[in-house]
Amino acid sequence: MSVDSHLVELRKKHEALSEQVEKMQQSLSTDDLDIVAMKKEKLRIKEEIERLTHG
Repeated sequence: MSVDSHLVELRKKHEALSEQVEKMQQSLSTDDLDIVAMKKEKLRIKEEIERLTHG
């Protein structure tokens, strides 16, 4: 997998997580620990995108 295609996949995952977190935050029955875990994964993906784009 090339770096460019890897970046595209990471950005898709990041966007999907953003949408999921937003939906979960609007739901009254959502576990806060699930949201925290998703935000951590989102941050990990963002950091990997930064690392790959800025060397």
